[in-house]
Amino acid sequence: MTSPDPVKFHLGSTHPACIDQELLLKECRIQHVRRSGPGGQHRNKVETGVVINHLPTQISGEAVERREQGRNRSMALFRLRVNLAIDHRMTELSETLSLLWQRRLCNGTLKVNSEHVDFPALLAEALDAITHFQFDIKTSSQYLQCSSSQLIKFLKKEPRALALINRKRLESGLHSLK
Repeated sequence: MTSPDPVKFHLGSTHPACIDQELLLKECRIQHVRRSGPGGQHRNKVETGVVINHLPTQISGEAVERREQGRNRSMALFRLRVNLAIDHRMTELSETLSLLWQRRLCNGTLKVNSEHVDFPALLAEALDAITHFQFDIKTSSQYLQCSSSQLIKFLKKEPRALALINRKRLESGLHSLK
């Protein structure tokens, strides 16, 4: 038996946003839908929209803007992974960072585009750390081996994540991040 990949198993058990896409899809229900909007008559004749629902968490991702079902499926899967990163928290935090995080960290700067396939897993790791350290950005950034400003800059790549952290910080009596 081989040892688990540390990129996927960085928090005691696997965060759904971090698992292989094929394994994630095995836990999902995929629906093909029609939606209104641009695209003319072809839009309403063919079910090109895709909704992917992660059954264990009931979190979903949807894409309907393309006329090709395959492209909508890829976008829906990426959106599902981002939604899982934002809405699902792991309770245990590892003593070490994932190999993915370590590979993306360069001199305290996290280098990743918000549309890159690694983004949801990195976002999940950051949000789990911030939640674990009770929304203290300084302590979280020390654990994540980056500066507080770099962590905030990373969170700004997904405005819903920053809004979630700010809401939780306000509930805890802390000031919101800018």
